[in-house]
Amino acid sequence: MFKEFKDFAFKGNMIDLAVGVIIGGAFGKVITSIVNDLIMPLIGLLLGKMDFSSLYIPLDGKTYESFDKAVEASAPMFKYGIFISNMLDFLIVAFTIFFVLKQLNRFKKKQAPAEEPKPVTTKECPKCLSEVPLKATRCKYCTSELVAVSTKGSSAN
Repeated sequence: MFKEFKDFAFKGNMIDLAVGVIIGGAFGKVITSIVNDLIMPLIGLLLGKMDFSSLYIPLDGKTYESFDKAVEASAPMFKYGIFISNMLDFLIVAFTIFFVLKQLNRFKKKQAPAEEPKPVTTKECPKCLSEVPLKATRCKYCTSELVAVSTKGSSAN
Protein backbone atom coordinates (compact mmCIF):
# COMPACT_ATOMS: atom_id res chain seq x y z
CA MET A 1 0.00 0.00 0.00
CA PHE A 2 2.87 2.38 0.81
CA LYS A 3 4.44 1.65 -2.58
CA GLU A 4 1.15 2.45 -4.35
CA PHE A 5 0.88 5.72 -2.43
CA LYS A 6 4.50 6.61 -3.28
CA ASP A 7 3.88 5.87 -6.97
CA PHE A 8 0.75 8.03 -6.89
CA ALA A 9 2.25 10.93 -4.93
CA PHE A 10 5.46 11.21 -6.91
CA LYS A 11 4.16 10.75 -10.41
CA GLY A 12 5.07 13.55 -12.78
CA ASN A 13 1.47 14.74 -13.06
CA MET A 14 1.07 15.11 -9.31
CA ILE A 15 4.26 17.12 -8.96
CA ASP A 16 3.29 19.28 -11.94
CA LEU A 17 -0.06 19.94 -10.26
CA ALA A 18 1.63 20.91 -6.98
CA VAL A 19 3.99 23.29 -8.77
CA GLY A 20 1.03 24.77 -10.68
CA VAL A 21 -0.92 25.39 -7.47
CA ILE A 22 2.07 27.08 -5.79
CA ILE A 23 2.80 29.27 -8.81
CA GLY A 24 -0.93 30.01 -9.19
CA GLY A 25 -1.12 31.20 -5.59
CA ALA A 26 1.87 33.48 -6.05
CA PHE A 27 0.47 34.70 -9.37
CA GLY A 28 -2.85 35.49 -7.69
CA LYS A 29 -1.10 37.59 -5.05
CA VAL A 30 0.79 39.53 -7.72
CA ILE A 31 -2.39 40.20 -9.70
CA THR A 32 -4.24 41.27 -6.53
CA SER A 33 -1.43 43.69 -5.76
CA ILE A 34 -1.47 45.05 -9.31
CA VAL A 35 -5.22 45.62 -9.11
CA ASN A 36 -5.35 47.05 -5.58
CA ASP A 37 -2.09 49.03 -5.60
CA LEU A 38 -1.78 50.20 -9.21
CA ILE A 39 -4.95 49.97 -11.28
CA MET A 40 -7.66 50.90 -8.77
CA PRO A 41 -5.81 54.01 -7.50
CA LEU A 42 -5.42 55.18 -11.12
CA ILE A 43 -9.11 54.58 -11.84
CA GLY A 44 -9.99 56.32 -8.56
CA LEU A 45 -7.81 59.29 -9.53
CA LEU A 46 -9.51 59.53 -12.92
CA LEU A 47 -12.92 59.47 -11.19
CA GLY A 48 -12.12 62.26 -8.76
CA LYS A 49 -9.85 60.70 -6.12
CA MET A 50 -12.34 57.93 -5.34
CA ASP A 51 -11.14 55.08 -3.10
CA PHE A 52 -12.92 51.95 -4.33
CA SER A 53 -12.08 49.92 -1.24
CA SER A 54 -14.16 52.32 0.87
CA LEU A 55 -17.31 52.26 -1.29
CA TYR A 56 -20.13 50.72 0.71
CA ILE A 57 -23.81 50.90 1.55
CA PRO A 58 -24.69 50.47 5.25
CA LEU A 59 -27.43 47.88 5.67
CA ASP A 60 -28.62 49.02 9.09
CA GLY A 61 -30.13 52.25 7.71
CA LYS A 62 -27.71 54.52 9.59
CA THR A 63 -25.33 57.03 8.04
CA TYR A 64 -21.62 56.89 8.86
CA GLU A 65 -18.97 59.55 8.28
CA SER A 66 -16.56 57.10 6.64
CA PHE A 67 -15.95 53.47 5.86
CA ASP A 68 -13.65 53.19 8.89
CA LYS A 69 -16.37 54.53 11.20
CA ALA A 70 -18.83 51.97 9.81
CA VAL A 71 -16.30 49.18 10.36
CA GLU A 72 -15.62 50.49 13.87
CA ALA A 73 -19.36 50.37 14.64
CA SER A 74 -19.53 46.79 13.27
CA ALA A 75 -22.26 47.89 10.90
CA PRO A 76 -23.51 45.37 8.36
CA MET A 77 -22.35 46.65 4.97
CA PHE A 78 -22.75 45.98 1.27
CA LYS A 79 -19.10 46.49 0.21
CA TYR A 80 -19.51 47.02 -3.52
CA GLY A 81 -16.16 48.81 -3.91
CA ILE A 82 -14.27 45.72 -2.77
CA PHE A 83 -16.46 43.66 -5.07
CA ILE A 84 -15.51 45.89 -8.04
CA SER A 85 -11.81 45.42 -7.16
CA ASN A 86 -12.24 41.65 -6.90
CA MET A 87 -14.09 41.48 -10.22
CA LEU A 88 -11.31 43.43 -11.91
CA ASP A 89 -8.82 41.09 -10.25
CA PHE A 90 -10.71 38.07 -11.61
CA LEU A 91 -10.96 39.52 -15.13
CA ILE A 92 -7.22 40.18 -15.26
CA VAL A 93 -6.40 36.65 -14.05
CA ALA A 94 -8.91 35.10 -16.48
CA PHE A 95 -7.57 37.14 -19.42
CA THR A 96 -3.97 36.30 -18.53
CA ILE A 97 -4.71 32.57 -18.29
CA PHE A 98 -6.64 32.74 -21.56
CA PHE A 99 -3.72 34.49 -23.26
CA VAL A 100 -1.11 32.05 -21.89
CA LEU A 101 -3.15 28.99 -22.90
CA LYS A 102 -3.77 30.45 -26.34
CA GLN A 103 -0.01 30.92 -26.81
CA LEU A 104 0.76 27.41 -25.49
CA ASN A 105 -1.77 25.89 -27.88
CA ARG A 106 0.02 27.56 -30.80
CA PHE A 107 3.16 25.62 -29.97
CA LYS A 108 1.51 22.22 -29.64
CA LYS A 109 1.90 19.91 -32.57
CA LYS A 110 -1.19 19.95 -34.64
CA GLN A 111 -2.50 16.43 -34.87
CA ALA A 112 -3.69 15.26 -38.22
CA PRO A 113 -7.38 14.46 -38.18
CA ALA A 114 -8.05 10.75 -37.94
CA GLU A 115 -8.61 9.27 -41.36
CA GLU A 116 -11.99 7.77 -41.91
CA PRO A 117 -11.83 4.13 -42.91
CA LYS A 118 -12.15 3.67 -46.64
CA PRO A 119 -15.39 2.01 -47.65
CA VAL A 120 -15.04 -1.62 -48.72
CA THR A 121 -15.31 -1.73 -52.50
CA THR A 122 -13.73 -5.10 -53.27
CA LYS A 123 -13.88 -8.68 -52.14
CA GLU A 124 -11.56 -11.64 -52.51
CA CYS A 125 -12.26 -14.50 -54.85
CA PRO A 126 -12.15 -17.74 -52.79
CA LYS A 127 -10.67 -19.73 -55.70
CA CYS A 128 -7.82 -17.52 -57.04
CA LEU A 129 -7.60 -15.01 -54.13
CA SER A 130 -7.76 -12.05 -56.53
CA GLU A 131 -9.60 -8.85 -55.62
CA VAL A 132 -12.79 -8.29 -57.55
CA PRO A 133 -15.45 -5.56 -57.27
CA LEU A 134 -17.89 -5.99 -54.41
CA LYS A 135 -20.94 -6.34 -56.67
CA ALA A 136 -19.31 -8.90 -58.97
CA THR A 137 -21.01 -12.29 -59.22
CA ARG A 138 -18.18 -13.88 -61.21
CA CYS A 139 -14.39 -13.51 -60.80
CA LYS A 140 -12.83 -11.66 -63.72
CA TYR A 141 -9.60 -13.65 -63.37
CA CYS A 142 -10.69 -17.27 -62.94
CA THR A 143 -14.38 -16.90 -63.89
CA SER A 144 -15.62 -18.83 -60.86
CA GLU A 145 -18.99 -17.87 -59.46
CA LEU A 146 -18.93 -15.73 -56.31
CA VAL A 147 -21.27 -15.95 -53.35
CA ALA A 148 -23.37 -12.89 -52.49
CA VAL A 149 -21.69 -10.31 -50.25
CA SER A 150 -22.48 -10.42 -46.52
CA THR A 151 -24.17 -7.42 -44.87
CA LYS A 152 -20.91 -6.39 -43.19
CA GLY A 153 -19.19 -5.89 -46.54
CA SER A 154 -16.40 -8.33 -45.72
CA SER A 155 -15.03 -10.76 -48.23
CA ALA A 156 -17.32 -13.61 -49.15
CA ASN A 157 -16.43 -17.29 -49.51
